[in-house]
Amino acid sequence: MKVQIGKHGLSEGIVENIAKGFKTRDLIRISILKSCSRNREEIKKMAEELSQKVSKAINKPIATRIVGFTIIMRKLRK
Repeated sequence: MKVQIGKHGLSEGIVENIAKGFKTRDLIRISILKSCSRNREEIKKMAEELSQKVSKAINKPIATRIVGFTIIMRKLRK
């Protein structure tokens, strides 16, 4: 599943959409558009915050990886 984050940044709708996506998928790619940010530090902070919120929403651990301007999130199995 692919998700894009634009000029409105992280919103509750994005978190809910990703949490719903993890019900049927194990991997989600999130593209950070130019209108949101091109600062690597901001993207790292955004990835950490998003990982915490989604993990809390689905009650499972999430592995996060950043490649360029894409955040890749994978649901971990126990």
